[in-house]
Amino acid sequence: MPDDIVGQGKLFDEQETGNEPTGETEQITYDRKKKKGIAKRKTLEVSMPEHLERVEQIIEPDQKQDDSKRIGEFVTEILEYKPAELFIRKIIRPKYATKSGEVIIAPMPELPLPKANVGASLLAKMIIDKFADHLPFYRQLKRFKREGVVIAASTYNGWYRQVCELLEPLYETLVKHTLDTDYLKADESPIPVQTSDKKGATHKGYQWVYENPVKKIIAFQYHKSRSKEAPDEMLKNFKGALQTDGYAAYNHFEKEKKIKLLACMAHARRKFDEAKSNDKVRSEHVLLLIQQLYAIERKAKEDDLGQKEKYQLRQIESVPILNELQAYLLKQKDKVVPQSAIGKAISYCLNQWHKLIRYTENGKYDIDNNSIENKIRPLALGRKNYLFAGSHESAQRTAMMYSFLGTCALNDVNPEKWMEQTISKIATHSANKLYELLPGKVV
Repeated sequence: MPDDIVGQGKLFDEQETGNEPTGETEQITYDRKKKKGIAKRKTLEVSMPEHLERVEQIIEPDQKQDDSKRIGEFVTEILEYKPAELFIRKIIRPKYATKSGEVIIAPMPELPLPKANVGASLLAKMIIDKFADHLPFYRQLKRFKREGVVIAASTYNGWYRQVCELLEPLYETLVKHTLDTDYLKADESPIPVQTSDKKGATHKGYQWVYENPVKKIIAFQYHKSRSKEAPDEMLKNFKGALQTDGYAAYNHFEKEKKIKLLACMAHARRKFDEAKSNDKVRSEHVLLLIQQLYAIERKAKEDDLGQKEKYQLRQIESVPILNELQAYLLKQKDKVVPQSAIGKAISYCLNQWHKLIRYTENGKYDIDNNSIENKIRPLALGRKNYLFAGSHESAQRTAMMYSFLGTCALNDVNPEKWMEQTISKIATHSANKLYELLPGKVV
């Protein structure tokens, strides 16, 4: 089967959370008071959006008589589902002959793939099903077959590749606008890729992700390795602040003095959370201080503070807590075993310290990288239906699609509607105004 269709595995490695079982058992007993009478079952309600179509069902009582007078009604709204259905758009263009002998016919509407009998709505559905809902192509084809529609795998895969070619200029525009800032976030995640080097084996490539928090754009870019070559190429013209998880591939940027590195407080916090089983007292003391830092950030968000006001708030409230935290870490450093979980957590935090506190220097900066992680995880993880890329080219096409869907998520844009509209318009849209098609209409 073509490389974009076959293959299931993990698109990105899922991070496991929680503690590992220890294997120890203990018996727990407790008393429970029995409730008197029969407890009422709790009603599970869902809000009924106003934009949904209402299909009325009127149920008349059997006892109704001809002279009965209607005095009111009880209305109950039930949320139902009607499966999506394929249909054929039949374009009829009448042909006419004028009195002068001229034959006239209306021009054919612009189609996204002129040589393919498929519309923008189905192409959009194909992409959303695969990349947002993690339904591989071969499963999509099985679903169509159940409806009596047989589409060859090669045809379906060909449609996808042509759509990618159609959207590639828009992806390049998205990357350009992502980098048009002085504040970026970056992260990277592994992706298994099939290669011809060894039959049945996969290559461990990486999706490098860059977020522009101000313009709300995310750009994925595939690279065969996790080496510094990937960010070097992507960020060769970037100047400003770059926030990462502390991965060493970014460290050399600071020496060049054109990029200021910021660290992620959430990563530092995670290490102390993991160290609680090793040293509960020290870990929880640090976690409490970090919790206070996040409380300040929540306050700034709830009060909708601007960058200047957020900077002032951090200087007054956050900086003293950070000073207290640093003093505590320095004091405890020589009292713990370096290779222990708490020792590693303290060392990591102190080594990253100058980067961890830089978020207080500008109200534009965030305290952590959570926004980029939270946005890419729902798109990148298919839970039980992971895919691996069939080739390096396929992995880059995947990067393009996740860039579009990630940016839709950041801007609260319906990805399927956006994809359908974009596929319909892009062929005739002005090349120097492609930014108008980006989710959120980034300028």
